[in-house]
Amino acid sequence: MLSLSENNKFMERGTVIKSTGSWYVVRLENGRLAECRIRGKFRMDGIRTTNPVAVGDIVRVEESQDGCLISGIEPRKNYIIRKSTNLSKEAHILASNVEQALLIVTINHPVTSTVFIDRFLASAEAYNIPVVLVFNKLDLYDEEDRAMLGGLSAIYEKIGYPCYGVSTLTGENIPVISGLLRNKVSVLSGLSGVGKSSLINKIEPGLKLKTAVISDAHDSGKHTTTFAEMFPLSEGGYIIDTPGIRSFGMIDMKREEISHYFPEIFAEAKKCRFYNCTHLHEPGCAVLAAVENDEISGSRYASYLSMMEEEGKYR
Repeated sequence: MLSLSENNKFMERGTVIKSTGSWYVVRLENGRLAECRIRGKFRMDGIRTTNPVAVGDIVRVEESQDGCLISGIEPRKNYIIRKSTNLSKEAHILASNVEQALLIVTINHPVTSTVFIDRFLASAEAYNIPVVLVFNKLDLYDEEDRAMLGGLSAIYEKIGYPCYGVSTLTGENIPVISGLLRNKVSVLSGLSGVGKSSLINKIEPGLKLKTAVISDAHDSGKHTTTFAEMFPLSEGGYIIDTPGIRSFGMIDMKREEISHYFPEIFAEAKKCRFYNCTHLHEPGCAVLAAVENDEISGSRYASYLSMMEEEGKYR
């Protein structure tokens, strides 16, 4: 609802649907789109981010003769945040206030590592965001790729993450993904080149998002999405497309809490001899025993170790 402030500026709430870094498009509550800049400097929970305002944010907008300004951000119920994998604390919020995340991954063309997958999953767990793993480009997989797909799907489905194989070329399982998106606010993320834009175009052809061909030399993709944007879906709901990323560094996560964001490790940790077990070397560690007995995936445990090592550098 519009209100008149003391300095004769109209105030209204809205949702950020597009961010270019300097300009933001806000869908106001009356349905109108407003191009806005931000007023002053925003901070969130003391974390310095490259984008103080993110797609999905609920914001307060001032309207005056000088244009529209975002003057405040309402508390976020959740967000997906990442930082670079070097020692910089610089962070970037991929999207906020989402109901689910679809991580688009590929077994090949390009390869998505399990470390990347697990870091994304841990970040989503930290903010209680359900994740669906979507394995794209089935039409390009050979027998070895399909065997790997089966193995990875078994690992992640066992611990509660739904997995779907899709092909934007053949249309395999596209209706299933469309159904998952219906009437929800969903964020799509993944490495550059995994086919996010192609998948969105298959689900919502009218959007006609730009796509690019994978480089034969490096088997990697170019950034076709340069900024995050929220799109309405014709069958209900919204989809947030995010720029392709090349790595996923953790932020805002204490070292002693990392195991909490691996559901299978957290469950097994209750059996450890010591309540503050780090699951690295302690005697009587139930997690280490479970890894040795193949009850916890070795790749998942390796990802846990990499995150523990990275966080240890900041101490």
